[in-house]
Amino acid sequence: MIKINFFHFLRAIFFCVIFLSANSSYAEQVVVYSARIEKLIKPMFDIFTKETGIPVKFVTDKAGVLLERLRAEGKNTPADMLITTDAGYLWEASQKGLLAPIESEELEINIPLYLRDPQKKWFGLSVRARTIVYNTNNVDPTELSTYEDLAHSKWKGRVCLRTSKKVYNQSLVAMMIAEYGKEKTEEIVRGWVTNLAIDPLSNDTKAMEFVAAGKCDVTIVNTYYYGRLIKKNPSLPLAIFWPNQDGNGVHVNISGAGLINSTKNKKSAVMLLEFLSSKKAQKLFAGINMEYPVNPEVNPDPIVAAWGRFKQNEMNVVKAGELQTEAVKLMDRADYR
Repeated sequence: MIKINFFHFLRAIFFCVIFLSANSSYAEQVVVYSARIEKLIKPMFDIFTKETGIPVKFVTDKAGVLLERLRAEGKNTPADMLITTDAGYLWEASQKGLLAPIESEELEINIPLYLRDPQKKWFGLSVRARTIVYNTNNVDPTELSTYEDLAHSKWKGRVCLRTSKKVYNQSLVAMMIAEYGKEKTEEIVRGWVTNLAIDPLSNDTKAMEFVAAGKCDVTIVNTYYYGRLIKKNPSLPLAIFWPNQDGNGVHVNISGAGLINSTKNKKSAVMLLEFLSSKKAQKLFAGINMEYPVNPEVNPDPIVAAWGRFKQNEMNVVKAGELQTEAVKLMDRADYR
């Protein structure tokens, strides 16, 4: 009788250990809401899980949808981390009280000051340069100089732009407002609109295709769209020009992340964020999408590096969020649709 009881006692302990272990693993699981698609994030998550034993579960959707979901779920959200594709979205999440400040010496070492939130609620993880792409058959690069120069009359009927409804151009104009003020920025944007060869297009790729076809000569795009298009069709007569190199430099934005303020797994989530800023992860995080590493100790992918070095505008990208509403109003006034 005593032996039977002892046996049952040991079995009960065994199952308790298994139960607690399983629940401990569940508690450590990091849940990520990501506006970056699966193929751009999963490889890093897999490495992190292999190295730490901490599983990462992720949900992907558009940034606006994820922000609304977080707002609706409130403190009951399962999410521990938010990853988005623009500083404006991260700023909005912070303003809505969705993100928690993070104290991490590693993040502060790995990520330059201008690519993270001054309140430490979000951090850049890759750099996205928004620059000029031109038709090499129709444009001598010595004609090009700055974003604002595209408002000059010499470019009349030669410019293509992506619609102002997309966040990338909203952030560009917001940063220009911070740099030049509203009056001068509106003058520049009105000049762009005056110089349009065709109504604004739905995306960066289409704008470059119009440039390549000779329907316009120049456009403004995120460089990774250029990389994707040239990889698919290397014979296209397109090249990158880095504007404002005698001034403040090329406009840059980020994809980045912050911790949800109601996270139950802050320690594990911070570990994941620190890992994503590390040298090992940065090569993948930026390289898969042909972006630039945010960590200055990491070189860009060779394909990206071949586009040449350039000076980045080191104004804090928080301005992309702070002035986005003003940017939208300005673009409406300038009839940039």
